[in-house]
Amino acid sequence: MALYVRTLTGEDQRRLEGLARSAMDGELSKRARIVLLSARRQRVHEISAAVELHPINVRKWIHRFNRLGIEGLYPRRSPGRPRLFDEDQREAIVALATSEPDALGLDFEVWSLQRLRSQLIRRGVMPEISAETIRQELLRGGLVFEGRRWVRQNGMD
Repeated sequence: MALYVRTLTGEDQRRLEGLARSAMDGELSKRARIVLLSARRQRVHEISAAVELHPINVRKWIHRFNRLGIEGLYPRRSPGRPRLFDEDQREAIVALATSEPDALGLDFEVWSLQRLRSQLIRRGVMPEISAETIRQELLRGGLVFEGRRWVRQNGMD
């Protein structure tokens, strides 16, 4: 069964033609052309060849238009990966790494990433964190591992 966009209103037709001619956003222009070609009853594979886009993507934009109208043709920005932790937690990682373990009543003198991980979880700073994430955050915080401890790069602080 062939897939086509729903019947266009006069307003849809005018807006789509304007978007299709627009050089401001090439992707949006291409999506508007997909809808206009589909409204002229061109098949997905013909549209795909005309706009140089895979048929799966042509179908996606036809479905999005049918469901959401012209607004569905605008890009939706992905929020990306959720943040693992907040700024207070970042500061707590750095503060713990730059503290002296024995001053905190711990029975070791040097922090390892695994010991930092264990203490951050035990102290309720965060429910879970990997040693690698701790290492990355310490580097991002301007720390380097020097000798047997984490210190501010270039001797700062």
